[in-house]
Amino acid sequence: MIDPRYSIRDSSDLLSPSLLIYPDLVRENVQAMIALARGAERLRPHVKTHKMAEIVRLVESLGIKKHKCATIAEAEMIAAAGGGDVLLAYPLVGPNLERYIHLVRGYRATKFRVTVDHPDSARALSEAAAGLDRTLSVLVDLEIGMGRTGIDPGDAAADLYALVDRLPNLRADGLHAYDGHIRDTNPAARLAAARPGREKVLALADRLEKQGLAVPRLVMGGSPTFPIHAALEHPGVECSPGTIIFHDASYTERFPDLRFTPAALLLTRVVSRPRADRLCLDLGHKAVAADPSGPRARVLGLEDAAHVNHSEEHLVLETPRAGDYAVGDVLLAIPTHVCPTVALHRRAYVIRDGQAVSQWEVTARDRVLGV
Repeated sequence: MIDPRYSIRDSSDLLSPSLLIYPDLVRENVQAMIALARGAERLRPHVKTHKMAEIVRLVESLGIKKHKCATIAEAEMIAAAGGGDVLLAYPLVGPNLERYIHLVRGYRATKFRVTVDHPDSARALSEAAAGLDRTLSVLVDLEIGMGRTGIDPGDAAADLYALVDRLPNLRADGLHAYDGHIRDTNPAARLAAARPGREKVLALADRLEKQGLAVPRLVMGGSPTFPIHAALEHPGVECSPGTIIFHDASYTERFPDLRFTPAALLLTRVVSRPRADRLCLDLGHKAVAADPSGPRARVLGLEDAAHVNHSEEHLVLETPRAGDYAVGDVLLAIPTHVCPTVALHRRAYVIRDGQAVSQWEVTARDRVLGV
């Protein structure tokens, strides 16, 4: 049985493959996020999952006024949608430094923040901001196990924070720590894995404050460790889950304690029945993310089907129930990894009460918008 919340009364005019957004389910997920965080002010969700102005407006309407992103296009999309507080948590190098300054200059009503993890990056940002009529708020990005960006939360991080505080045009604004490498299914194991990094962040914040340096915010974690950081009583904690706004098949299976509902699905059609036990769908990896290596989508009603071939435009399933389906039949699928899946679609159908009522642009799928 397919969950009736995903039913569509008439899909005859809907293109396939296509992305579907269920805004009522998105709203429920956001409200559950707020409850788990114990207040909307403790949230700074990552827009990388949805990349849509309409979702920015939805979360703002529910009281979430802070956002996190990874690209200048995402930051611009948030500002253009009316978002008042944007953290760009990605190193700025090359022309992106000047693009960022243009963005800050162009959206006066938005408070922009950015991260650095190296003294050279801080100096380059300070130099780029010369002539800007407002100070840039800068968080130091900490490396707590991801091994991707960030600086070890020890002496070097303390020195970098003090340097940011001294440099012209910059203001030290807090610490950023992402622990996306922690993906234990068991919540207790996840807590044990997250605790050492969390303690290092808190110890550094305490050290800086004892040195007379303000640490107004600690932006911590992603979706898997969201409940762990949400339980912290430390002032200034901002949790930044992303995936759970839409949720997906991977998170549903791996993290059953995260009680959120997949709210972004894919519509696909049977385009061929090459064998008695096979269905070919038009859900290639140009429509659903090509990671992970296993099944990239859970096809509703055919969860036990074997995924025998997945190429650019085709998904071939092997199932004894293939004869139940005709060429042209519509199927729905939950992507395994929703964030890059969304970026493959220029727009999404919006489904309310079983009907497609509008389309939303996936604005920030592009690398460049206006700046």
